[in-house]
Amino acid sequence: MDHLLPTLATVAAYLLGSLSFAVIVSRAMGLQDPRSYGSGNPGATNVLRSGSKAAAVATLLLDAAKGWLPVMLVRWWGPAWGLEGGTVALVGLAAFLGHLYPVFFRFQGGKGVATAFGVLLGIDALLGLAAALSWLIMAVFFRYSSLASLVAAVFAPFFYWFGDGVAWKADARITAAIVAMALLLAWRHRENVRRLLAGTESRLGARGGSSRQS
Repeated sequence: MDHLLPTLATVAAYLLGSLSFAVIVSRAMGLQDPRSYGSGNPGATNVLRSGSKAAAVATLLLDAAKGWLPVMLVRWWGPAWGLEGGTVALVGLAAFLGHLYPVFFRFQGGKGVATAFGVLLGIDALLGLAAALSWLIMAVFFRYSSLASLVAAVFAPFFYWFGDGVAWKADARITAAIVAMALLLAWRHRENVRRLLAGTESRLGARGGSSRQS
């Protein structure tokens, strides 16, 4: 049974990650399906294009929470069941993959920025805050959400490595999961990268743009 626990925890994390809160919140608040307007991306940034800041904030918080919760549950109660760093890495990555490829929504998900932040926050609050600060600095100075997300994703593994022995004890399996999330997030932003290079990417605050973010 002990050997099944990591698998069960990973599957549960993936199923939680598969809850597309952009769609769920929009339906609950009587808004249009976010997959039918703007970028068509089920994420907080596209929900904001509906004109409802409350729906966008709720989506952002819930998408982050579904990355944070499985990691924290393993950190809180996993050690008593022999679940350590390897399971933390698995559930974090599984929740992230659930957001990208949700089984409940035909495997058509968002780009995972908020969920990745939730996972990092679950691994360590300082790690999550460092990644969030990187995003904020880039967003304020350049006003490209996609660029800010890419920079934060690149920096996240380095923050984790450099924090070893200072703010936390790094685990190679968690490092691998963070790197995998960064690579997947970059892959999901490949169209944004093309638009950034072409100078056609929408800036933060621009209404009706084509930026396919989070």
